[in-house]
Amino acid sequence: MTILIVDDEYLIADILAFALEDEGYMVVKASNGRKGLDVLERERPQLIITDFMMPVMDGLEFATAVKARPQSAEMPIILMSGAQGSVGRANEHLFNAVFDKPFDIFAVVAKVQELIGPPS
Repeated sequence: MTILIVDDEYLIADILAFALEDEGYMVVKASNGRKGLDVLERERPQLIITDFMMPVMDGLEFATAVKARPQSAEMPIILMSGAQGSVGRANEHLFNAVFDKPFDIFAVVAKVQELIGPPS
């Protein structure tokens, strides 16, 4: 099972990736929403974790674009945000979960497992 992490903060993306890879998931990363859409086409992940504040295309624009595509309309998306968590919570049709930064990595991994199951 593959998870796409979209975050312009490399340290946060790496921390998430290491934790998820430790659980057995495959992880691909992108540094902004536009690159995330390219990776989405290429890798076909089962779940997306995205930041909100990013250059080029923010998390809200990215999630809207993902949900607009028939092949990814049902894909679960988790939002990670330092300051915009309330925007994510106000858009429940886009985000399956919202975590405020700093986040509890164990809670994030548990939510991933809840949404897509353990890696096979």
